[in-house]
Amino acid sequence: MKIELYDYDIYPKVFLAGGERTVTIQPLGLHAAFAPDKTYEVQVCAMEEGRPKLYPDWASFRKFTAVPGEDGCLRVTCDFPTEQEYLIEIFSEPDKRLVRLSVYALAEDMAGRYPFRGDLHMHTCRSDGREAPDIVCANYRAAGYDFFTVTDHHRYYPSLEVIRKFAPLRLDYSLIPGEEVHLPLTDIHIVNFGGDFSVNGLVEGLPQNTERGDDPAWRSATGECPPVLTREEYERQIRERAKDAPFESEAARLSYAACLWAFEKIRQGHGLGVFAHPYWRQYVFQVPEKFLEVMMNEHPFDAFEVLGGENYFEHNGFQTVRYYQDQARGCRYPIVGSTDSHGSTEHNRNARICSTIVFAPDATRDSLVSSVKDFYSV
Repeated sequence: MKIELYDYDIYPKVFLAGGERTVTIQPLGLHAAFAPDKTYEVQVCAMEEGRPKLYPDWASFRKFTAVPGEDGCLRVTCDFPTEQEYLIEIFSEPDKRLVRLSVYALAEDMAGRYPFRGDLHMHTCRSDGREAPDIVCANYRAAGYDFFTVTDHHRYYPSLEVIRKFAPLRLDYSLIPGEEVHLPLTDIHIVNFGGDFSVNGLVEGLPQNTERGDDPAWRSATGECPPVLTREEYERQIRERAKDAPFESEAARLSYAACLWAFEKIRQGHGLGVFAHPYWRQYVFQVPEKFLEVMMNEHPFDAFEVLGGENYFEHNGFQTVRYYQDQARGCRYPIVGSTDSHGSTEHNRNARICSTIVFAPDATRDSLVSSVKDFYSV
């Protein structure tokens, strides 16, 4: 938190742009009190408009005077015409700034949306993580997260375990079902965030079913899910679909067809299909560049994991470069950032290295998924 916010509160902090607003600056304690009957200068600065000494025709640094009210607060009424951050600076003497605070004016499309911080990709001891699912979720809540999901490799049931374990506690945060999807005929890692049923559980022989059987109670958050396919039937569907895939390589055609199949199943379950960490290094990059080019051009996924859980430059650096290059050429897709955590304590060097903020009406599954798809995530 900014050190100034220990001494002063400012409100409203967030409001719709356009029209006048009265902003109140409240000292938090005797040490920060404004002097009674003293006149203070208040300067309102639009963040995007530059320094007035250098850009006098653009900058709109507006100056006001204010005297503390009976409650000890300063108030200034000002127009905030455009969507951006505005600095509120208070001077006790000319050129002697007392404090600098911020408020934010937003456009209409943000009305009724709130920032929820979460993680869409994490692992527990049910796959290759360190701690139990409930411990991981508790640690993330302690770190200030508002929503998250357990996405163990090959397995959907660990996310249901923790949801059911915490159900009696009336939590003030959202636990969302999920899994990391690993299907035969592809090595692409896909996150199923919030899907009603397990995509891993749709194919026989995968850990989801070998460990919990084909019982819908462990394959679905609602108790309803599609039937389990035999491996032969699954491969038949993928091979048929692969005939139209835009690759010369048969392996690439099969892999791409399997991805399309997985993303469609996730959407069928009302979930968010996330394309994860293509620049993760398995001594070479996990996803070949030619394959990645098609994935990003066609973007069959719902969101791209632009930031993930590794701290070497190629992983997040290359994915960030890729994202901005695609944006520059008009290829738009929603993004998320996740830890891909395999340990939720400070002993994991990558714990909480990334996160997603979703601007949504609430932190329910449907609201989070639709808001990400509508580009309200950072």
